[in-house]
Formats: sequence, structure tokens, C-alpha cells
Amino acid sequence: MIKSGLLAATLLSGLINPVQADTFLGLYAGAQVWYTDVAGGFANGGSVTDFEFDNETNSNLYVALEHPVPLLPNIKIRRQNLNLSGTTTLSQDFTFAGQTFAQDTSVASGGYADSMDYVVYYEVFDNDLISLDLGLNAKDFDGQITVRDADDSSITSAQSFGGIVPLLYSRVQIGTPVGGLGLTAEGSFLAVDDSSVYDYQAALTYQWLDNLAVDMTFQLGYRVLQLDLDDVDNLYTDMEFKGPFAGIEVHF
Repeated sequence: MIKSGLLAATLLSGLINPVQADTFLGLYAGAQVWYTDVAGGFANGGSVTDFEFDNETNSNLYVALEHPVPLLPNIKIRRQNLNLSGTTTLSQDFTFAGQTFAQDTSVASGGYADSMDYVVYYEVFDNDLISLDLGLNAKDFDGQITVRDADDSSITSAQSFGGIVPLLYSRVQIGTPVGGLGLTAEGSFLAVDDSSVYDYQAALTYQWLDNLAVDMTFQLGYRVLQLDLDDVDNLYTDMEFKGPFAGIEVHF
């Protein structure tokens, strides 16, 4: 009877306190600056026209809440700002949002493709050597693309788009023998029919501050976002955003 009671207590303790998980609530807050190279194009039909885009400096903010409660997922929310701008000389006629631009016209294209990520995930492993998170991400897009004649600003067309794309989510973090240094990779991805979204990054991390009150980690990495949309609000895209980023994360 005593052995049975000890066994039950041990199992209950294991459920309530996962290995190396936060004993109490753990709050993570982070910010990243992303130097983004943009390639690809868009259209209102199946044939996408490529445009020339300038490099942009974009930013994102995120918070995550982790806890030791069994079966209840952890939560992460990220706000991403993504800007577009550039000037292109058209190689053929181009119609967008009801406005036609003739071949050889110089057009200025711009806009934004902002998003909110709502992630729920579980810690599959969590120790000093490796941690692995798996879950789901609802990426909520809110964007607008504008095209105007570079020589006549009165000739302008614009289209808004938006929607929620459900994605698979994963994150892995690996410790190293060098004090404070680590590696991390994170991604969300899904391909359905002719649409696909891939958002992944990898970084070298350095834990500069580690005490009972707060941890602080610096990040230096590379991120890629591929946005291939097929008839989302009558918008078709084949675009890739990629480049290096730097960030900081604080754990309370």
C-alpha cells in the first residue's frame, strides 16, 4: 500500500511539474529588427508579374506565456510589420484592381503585408541540452498593395487583402558547451492546393544575463518568409522576403 501511494505521488508530481519547465508562469518578451530583401510579384489573375522592390528594414514584437499546467498549451503572439516599395518598368501591359498600365510604363509599387501570429504549442522536450516545441499557428494577414504611374500619380490602383492562414509550428533550441551560446530554429509552414506559406528562421543566441529575476538573450540570425497566395481576395502572389535579423529576448 505504501509503495502504491509513493508511485501515485511520483506520477502526479511528474504531470504537474514537467521536466525543466517553468515551475510558475514564465513570460517571454522579444523584439527583432529584420533587414529584408524582397523578390517576386503579384497579380489579379493566375499569371504573376514580377516587380522590383527596395530592401526594407522591418520589425516584429512578440510575447509568450509558458506554464506547468498539464494538457493546457503555451501561448505566443507575434506582430510583424512588413513594408513594400519599389519602381519597375513594365515589360507588358498590366491590369491591377481595374486599372491598366501600358507596357514600358514606369510604375511605383508599394504597400504592406502585416500579420499577427497566434501560436499555441506544447514543450515536447525541455532540458539544458535541447528543447523542442510543437504546435499550431494562426497567421492573420492584413495587407494592401498599391500600384501607380511613376510619372502621373493620378493613375493609381490599390487592393487590400487579408485572412487567417492555419500553419504548423515548431521550434528547437540547442545548447552548446560554450557558456551562454546556443542555437535556435523556428518555423511555421503549410501548403494547401496552390497556396503555400513558409516562415522560418535560425539564429545564434547568447544569454548575457541569467538570474532568478530575469534572463536576457541576444539573437543574430537569418529569416525567410515565402508568401504564395492563390486567389486570396482575388490576389495572387509569389513573393519571398529574406535577410538577416538581430533581436533581444527577455524572460521573466
